[in-house]
Amino acid sequence: MAIEIALITGMSGSGKSVALRAYEDAGYYCVDNLPPELLLSFVALEHAHHGNRLAIAMDVRSRTSLPMVPEKLRELRAQGCTVHSIFLDADTETLVRRFSETRRRHPLTDRMTPQEPRGLVQVIELERELLADLRESARVVDTSTIRAAHLQSYLKSLMAKPPNPLSLVFQSFAFKRGIPLDADYVFDVRMLPNPHYEPELRDLTGKDAPVAAFLSAHGEVARMEADITRFLTEWLDVLVENHRSYVTVAIGCTGGQHRSVYLAERLSQRFGSRWPTVTRHRELEAQNV
Repeated sequence: MAIEIALITGMSGSGKSVALRAYEDAGYYCVDNLPPELLLSFVALEHAHHGNRLAIAMDVRSRTSLPMVPEKLRELRAQGCTVHSIFLDADTETLVRRFSETRRRHPLTDRMTPQEPRGLVQVIELERELLADLRESARVVDTSTIRAAHLQSYLKSLMAKPPNPLSLVFQSFAFKRGIPLDADYVFDVRMLPNPHYEPELRDLTGKDAPVAAFLSAHGEVARMEADITRFLTEWLDVLVENHRSYVTVAIGCTGGQHRSVYLAERLSQRFGSRWPTVTRHRELEAQNV
């Protein structure tokens, strides 16, 4: 069965509907809130009627049957399907704010047992527990600080990458705004020379040539790049052997504008010749909204 399946899961309020629209725009046949019990039969049926690309969203409303999802995905892969699992996440504070702004009830609220807490924060934390296994085996995307348009663009960039046992995301960020929830490895580059203190560079970014020239002129920046390169070169093949499909490498500096952006771009170029890579700049994306 030659078919490509995108399974979209994640926290309520994290952007699953936005993600599903991105896949629909890319030509996938999409379905929302599919019960896990119907996954195999649905794939077989829709493959016959709607082609070889399906996007399926599942969420905590199917809480009692979620544990069966990993086994059903293994069955689909054994049948020759290519399955990409995307898990959308956001920090609790962001999720609470989104529910407050939209005045929507959390979908898990009406499915709570009498013994379970019903406060929104407690419900969100329970949802994290129920979805932990799905998160563990998926590409995690932190939507805490990105808007719908950027999420759609990011997902479309992932779709454009050719099939590969492992794909990489290099993400710059600012420590003052917190570590990304989707980071597998975090490298702190705040000890490197900071272009922020150079008046002519302050308003530029690590993608601009004058900033790149400034940073490349400092030996410690080159050493940091070399050290991260050595680490990843040594361990990425091991991750593939252990069936890891997605790795997000987060590079953090103080403001997420110069040093981390420069190194994320450099590392993406270095590893792009072997692995499919995507580059994200969290703080720059947050500014362009």
